[in-house]
Amino acid sequence: MTTASAPTLPALLAGATAGLLFALAVIALALFGAAGTVHQPRAWAYLAVFAASSVLVTAHLVRHDRALLERRLRAGPGAEPEPRQKLLSALAALVFVALYGLCGLDARFAWSRVPVAVSVLAEVLVAGGFAIVFLTFRANSFTSATIAVAEDQPLTDTGPYAVVRHPMYAGALLMIAVTPVALGSWVALAAVPPFVAAVVGRLLAEERTLREELRGYAAYQSRVRYRLVPGLW
Repeated sequence: MTTASAPTLPALLAGATAGLLFALAVIALALFGAAGTVHQPRAWAYLAVFAASSVLVTAHLVRHDRALLERRLRAGPGAEPEPRQKLLSALAALVFVALYGLCGLDARFAWSRVPVAVSVLAEVLVAGGFAIVFLTFRANSFTSATIAVAEDQPLTDTGPYAVVRHPMYAGALLMIAVTPVALGSWVALAAVPPFVAAVVGRLLAEERTLREELRGYAAYQSRVRYRLVPGLW
């Protein structure tokens, strides 16, 4: 029996670069297309923060955890094994794009008045969301892009996992929650609850899998009570 060889470094870099460029292109098209102009300073600042944060996280994985980078590249609705998760993943992706489209429309029709200082603070929180994801990756090399438990996967309860059970989702949701404000839109905050709902649906399914298949997870749940937000849920 033959086994597939691990991707080479150039292949990993090519995959990571293509994924980032695709994400940036989708965001830029949604933002500038809906706004009808590329003259959007807050949008360019946001894209710079998003790109720089993504590059820094990827550079860390290239240097320290290429296996995790390979797993993270296998993402998206098509990678999910169950129909329900495919649907939730597709819904999250659609809402993700719609959020940026709403921000672009808000810029075009001037529905919102967000002070620049507030947008700058939101940009800092966007970077903070990426930082939480980075800390999650550093603590847990088995952070899969799909709901699955590897054969040799250990329980991780250190770092951000000592605070909440799903720190990667917490970081991603922080980033999404403040993105409309970073882009100068109050209106686009309406897209945040559907995105949160899709992520929570995935999170609950993941918890069921972890409880059934990951040794020690039930005891970990009793030690770390909160899933996403300390003191809240």
